[in-house]
Amino acid sequence: MAQYHYDEAGNMAAYFLITFLALVLVPTTIIFFTPSKKSADGCQCKPCIEQRNRSNSLLKPTLSKKTYFLVAGWSILGFVCYKVANATLDNKIYDPFEILGIRVGTAEKEIKSHYKKLSKLYHPDKVKATANMTIEAIQNRFVEITKAYKSLTDETIRENLEKYGHPDGRQDISMGIAIPKWIVERKNNIWVLGFYGLVFGGALPALVGRWWFGSRQKTKDGVNARSAAAFFKYLKEESTFEEVFATFGKAYQWELPAQKAKPAPELGELERQIKEKTGSKWEEVKRLCGQDAPRRKALVLLYAHLLRLPIRSASLRSEQTEILLQTPLLLSALLNISTSRNWLSPTLAVMRLHAYITQALLPGSERLRFAQLPGIKIDEVLTLAPEATDMGDFVHALEEKHDGRVVDVKKAIEKWGRAEIVDAAFKVIGERIVTPSSIVFLVVKLRISPPSSKPIESKELTVDEAKRRIKLNDEKDEDFLTSRKEVEDIPSEDDLPGWAHAPYWPGERKPSWWLVLGDEKSNRVVVPPMKITDIPLARPDHERGYRSYKIQFQAPQNVGVFTWKVQLVSDTFIGEDCSWDIALKIEDASALNADDPSEDEISDPDEDTIAGQMAAMRGGAVKKSTAGEQSDDDDDESSTDDDQHGSDSSSDSDSD
Repeated sequence: MAQYHYDEAGNMAAYFLITFLALVLVPTTIIFFTPSKKSADGCQCKPCIEQRNRSNSLLKPTLSKKTYFLVAGWSILGFVCYKVANATLDNKIYDPFEILGIRVGTAEKEIKSHYKKLSKLYHPDKVKATANMTIEAIQNRFVEITKAYKSLTDETIRENLEKYGHPDGRQDISMGIAIPKWIVERKNNIWVLGFYGLVFGGALPALVGRWWFGSRQKTKDGVNARSAAAFFKYLKEESTFEEVFATFGKAYQWELPAQKAKPAPELGELERQIKEKTGSKWEEVKRLCGQDAPRRKALVLLYAHLLRLPIRSASLRSEQTEILLQTPLLLSALLNISTSRNWLSPTLAVMRLHAYITQALLPGSERLRFAQLPGIKIDEVLTLAPEATDMGDFVHALEEKHDGRVVDVKKAIEKWGRAEIVDAAFKVIGERIVTPSSIVFLVVKLRISPPSSKPIESKELTVDEAKRRIKLNDEKDEDFLTSRKEVEDIPSEDDLPGWAHAPYWPGERKPSWWLVLGDEKSNRVVVPPMKITDIPLARPDHERGYRSYKIQFQAPQNVGVFTWKVQLVSDTFIGEDCSWDIALKIEDASALNADDPSEDEISDPDEDTIAGQMAAMRGGAVKKSTAGEQSDDDDDESSTDDDQHGSDSSSDSDSD
């Protein structure tokens, strides 16, 4: 029969607590303090390095909820480990063999001989007391040796020890419970029951209820249901960029917590500065968004970010960071609503709004894209390099002026996310033409060509080398088209640009793009956009210096030529979008058999067969019987032969 006993000293419970805390704290700490692997592979300009150091600093970690959790957890773990290390164990089984230093099964004669040796060595009269070994310790050791000897010279005790490992013989099963005994004592029942009632009767139902009602208020995109309803209501097909931004701002009435919607003293000063810089545009945005307090606060902080206005209040800076980190989720929900209606213009506006928020620039003049470069202020964009048309011209103008900022600018554009469409085409597996309602693949080949890179020039190749490369690329294109992957594999991640240049974004930013197939004439999205990442850098020395992506869709049901446009929109860099005009020609299915004349002949049955007779009764085409033609030919040949034979005989008779 099993006997249950509680942990009197609480050591078993302490071991359980140490194990649980270690399983939680060790991986969490490793993830928290592990810097990003690709930080060194991203933009190396000074502002980006400072931003990454603030995000992943080991010496100055961010004081977030996770930081407090780790500090409290490791403190508890250290305290429990200290208590366990200094605890005394009193549940050790008495083992006389271990005390005498002999093995189990030793004969009684050898035990007596060994005891005599130990008696001469450890007898109190033979051992002198020292500072580390007192008289009491010497006497206690000798008593233990004597007690162990008497136990082993008793035949019953020695047999029990050898068979069952216990001096008293076979023992019942003892089950230990890792709960200190004070928890189950009668005098502490009220406190234990109160704790269980608080946890399982109050905290757990509140947590489940909060999760349940919170999940009901959220959409599958993770935004408030009322925010999604506002997006659906106010987003129009003809919405301008300002109207799209105003629709986006309406969500903060429900997304911003109520306690954070309270006005701050500095908020009014920020709004005054925004009004001075934007004028009527700010009033128009406020009119479209409404005068709700959470919306107003969120819009002020967003516009302060877009205008790069400094904020002195630490609490406002924290709220601004929280709002910025929430923008990708809200913009994604707004983008899903726009694409579900197949509206092209609002879809592109939502996509481009990502880049403006990332680079902290207010939409306006096209030349504002130069303000993305490190150290370049918004106010000096128009006057610093007025004749520059692209990033390369801007860098050249800085070099001519011997501007010290050109060093960081060059570092930023070394891996600038300027994507390039190498080729785009429609493909159908196993067919040379596209027929109505067939499954079509849009295959797009992309690469990143930074402004600092030299134009890719094709090297002069021999005829055999050129044929080999063409054959190799054709084989890879065919394998990718027939595979189930939407993105082609790349041989090495070293070709990727790494983290993007985004010094104003609160955290590291991985560049992404949207691939959109649209019809500008009808303002329609033909195929839902595809979000792509990891476009490789252009490598002139590689045989395949690009990466292929594909989108599957069903061709239109009508025959004709459809002129569309493939657009690649960046979510990180302003003004680096590119497009490719493309035409989809839908041909009738009969064109597949136009070049195969033998097919009709094979399909027509012979007239002397049952299938041919049935086809003739229905008025279908049949092939004439070859037997009849052969008999007619035989008759003609026979008659010809007869005529020839008759003429020959007549000639013979004439000769006679």
